[in-house]
Amino acid sequence: MTEATLEISLLDSLAAIDEQVWDACACPEASDGGRPFDPFTTHRFLFALEQSGSVGPGTGWEPRYLNAKLDGQIIGVAPLYAKGHSQGEYIFDHSWAHAYERAGGQYYPKLQIAVPFTPATGRRFLTRPGFEQVGLSALVQGVVKLTANNGLSSLHITFCAPEEAELGREMGLLHRTSQQFHWINHDYADFDAFLAALSSRKRKNIRKERKMAQSFGGEIIALSGQQIEPTHWDAFWDFYQDTGARKWGTPYLTREFFDIVHETMRDDMLLVLAERDGVPVAGALNFIGRDTLFGRYWGASEHHPCLHFELCYYQAIDYAIRHGMQRVEAGAQGEHKLARGYMPVTTHSLHWIADSGFEQAVREYLQAEANAVDEEIEILTSYGPFRKTASSADP
Repeated sequence: MTEATLEISLLDSLAAIDEQVWDACACPEASDGGRPFDPFTTHRFLFALEQSGSVGPGTGWEPRYLNAKLDGQIIGVAPLYAKGHSQGEYIFDHSWAHAYERAGGQYYPKLQIAVPFTPATGRRFLTRPGFEQVGLSALVQGVVKLTANNGLSSLHITFCAPEEAELGREMGLLHRTSQQFHWINHDYADFDAFLAALSSRKRKNIRKERKMAQSFGGEIIALSGQQIEPTHWDAFWDFYQDTGARKWGTPYLTREFFDIVHETMRDDMLLVLAERDGVPVAGALNFIGRDTLFGRYWGASEHHPCLHFELCYYQAIDYAIRHGMQRVEAGAQGEHKLARGYMPVTTHSLHWIADSGFEQAVREYLQAEANAVDEEIEILTSYGPFRKTASSADP
């Protein structure tokens, strides 16, 4: 009986792997023509980052896509990058880098399994159905060995699925928790049914904000698929540049990225625009998963009270309810989301550090941090906007 051959290798470009082969691992649920759970790990999204120059030379995100073959068949892949900095990750390790380098080490480059610039939870070790266990084990062991053999300081797997976090921890990786705010659909019939679940004060405040936002002097439109036109990206690029310059100094995505996803991912996007006399003055871009709407980018050329809340949060909730989606992920940070129905949830990452002494220090730090995250989520949940009991609701 011939022993199975398992091989781990790297690819410098997604052009080297067929889209159907990658997606058979990344989103096998979409083989029936439906949506993927996670649009960000699809070949078309990751390749758009690469083709547009948003990742690659000069960006600090050098693609090194990981793949595992069993007897010549690809059974697992992972979006792996060599990182020259810690920007665009949203799981912050700047203090680790500073401590490591003060001790005389070289923290960068490091390896990162992630979707660049995208703090959205999803599978990171992408395996074909039927090969989940052997594929994940091979990818984890392979990338740890790769990190060690190349003398790199560390490996980071960010915004991974909870079940991956548990398996990774069992395999000896460090487990880190953090928090985001997600809106959860409790089978609401419509937006008013969602409002009815809130306390009277929060309900009245949201109605006031929506009325204020919608009085900006124009109309709010939600576009997807063929409704999105190339000219819409000219306006949205201006919005994105302005927000990116204020938040990060330099926007992460290039203008070409939006042209590429217009051709390859229009059906995966919901673009919400505020227009006056046909001219967009603000916009929010969402990506559509099978059961989750992912809020990603927002910007405006004019300031109008509460328009940000309307375009980013309330329009997303309304879309999710109308389309039977389970949740809205509104991105990183933002306790202001709590008053608008978005509740705190735990997110997960995994880490491997080469130096044993530094690894132990980080392990102790992560335990203390996890306790603090749990406590914060408990406190924030207690301050949530929902009615405590059905009988306490105001009419």
